Amino acid sequence: MTAPVLPEQRRHTRIVATLGPATDPPGVLEAILRAGVDVVRLNFSHGDPSAQVARGEAVREMASRIGREVGILADLPGPKIRVETFAEGKVSLKAGHRFDLVASLDAPPGDASQVGVSYLELPGDVAPGDVLLLDDGIVQLQVATVEGERIVTTVLNDCVLSNRKGLNKQGGGLSLGAITERDRELIAIAAGMQVDFIAVSFCRNADDMQEARRVARAHGSGAALVAKIERTEAIENLAEIVDASDVVMVARGDLGVEIGDAELPGLQKKIIREAVAREKVVITATQMLQSMVDSPMPTRAEVLDVANAVIDGTDAVMLSQESAAGSWPVRAVETMARICLGAERQFAVDIDFEKARRGLERADQAIAMATMFLSEHIGVRAVVAMTESGGTARYLSRFRSSVPIYAFSHHANARRRMALMRDVFPMDYDSRGQTPREAARGSIRLLVEAGLLTSGDRVVFTSGEHMETKGATNTLRLLEIGADGHATGLGEL
Repeated sequence: MTAPVLPEQRRHTRIVATLGPATDPPGVLEAILRAGVDVVRLNFSHGDPSAQVARGEAVREMASRIGREVGILADLPGPKIRVETFAEGKVSLKAGHRFDLVASLDAPPGDASQVGVSYLELPGDVAPGDVLLLDDGIVQLQVATVEGERIVTTVLNDCVLSNRKGLNKQGGGLSLGAITERDRELIAIAAGMQVDFIAVSFCRNADDMQEARRVARAHGSGAALVAKIERTEAIENLAEIVDASDVVMVARGDLGVEIGDAELPGLQKKIIREAVAREKVVITATQMLQSMVDSPMPTRAEVLDVANAVIDGTDAVMLSQESAAGSWPVRAVETMARICLGAERQFAVDIDFEKARRGLERADQAIAMATMFLSEHIGVRAVVAMTESGGTARYLSRFRSSVPIYAFSHHANARRRMALMRDVFPMDYDSRGQTPREAARGSIRLLVEAGLLTSGDRVVFTSGEHMETKGATNTLRLLEIGADGHATGLGEL
């Protein structure tokens, strides 16, 4: 049985934390999980995959030991374009000077006049006048001419460029696909680890997501697919990408470089709205508490950034370098949890059912809408959902209610996927062989015993007529907890 979520710990927004050297020392992993991490991110862009496999095994063992449902997200590197290395590790560039990018396997070690690039097709993707942004936009180069495999640029600002820094084209337009051969190898490793989520970096369209899904399924992985929105093309194809994915990530680093910082806040809100409207889970990521890499306290701007993402309706907020390599990984998680709780307390939920999705095709979607309508208009303490795959919980959570959703399943992988859903608290319960009424009594009794429900509380209970059948939720019951802790039916649909 999963440890119950106590009322004072009832944070509705989820926390994703990246593992790395800072979380490897003894005791740190347990501390960040206890501090509130719901999903861990394994960044396969860095280090040997064997280190990430070991971290994944440690997460499974620790989550089981402390009684937490913790998902694992494997983040693929994707087709990140980088400059190659410099003879002396770095160079100083001056505005107005010429600097060449050489797209060749035989490019010499870099110096103040040139450096190799990892993407050999880059000369065909750029033209005179294009601006190339390196090292998250710190280095700005304007293309002057393209001479075979050599891209001649003019440096636009005084800067320092060092080994293996990333390269983006301002405004997008690079033709490289999202799934590299290296990604395919790493998907096979992630499948062997039985990760719960696989994140696809630099996806451009629905085809990229469908290709990743085919590769994952071919290796036996049932992981949910996460689309990282970080290219201009992804914004142009946002609706189709969301539909082709299970989860969407607002990857603000490379996205901000390509589209410009001024456009980023509005696009963040747009991506979150689009994901929720299309009934998909959404993560907001990148530099949310960046100052906590070195400082034990966040800036006020960072506090507002996290809080605004919560108010915008994100399912989860993510820590990257703050937890993976920072000096204060546990405190960063504690801070994130505290900010989320504060934002949730200040934010009054008012569900606009007029904007709810029309033309529902599934009974479980209709039951979810009816459940949340009841919860808002007659007042209930909780929603209790019996679910096989977590689909019912996802539909319920899209309405962004203040009412907690206790989602019961005996499938561990379903509970771990639900750990990423806002408002949802996954719990272990085996309803096999039970009728819906028996499952209602048993699950509600557990909530009463855990102190989550008490006499007089009303709850909405959802299940299927035929238990343990995926996608079969078609029944809604309004129940009230009696003085003896048993639930009494007030109505049924």
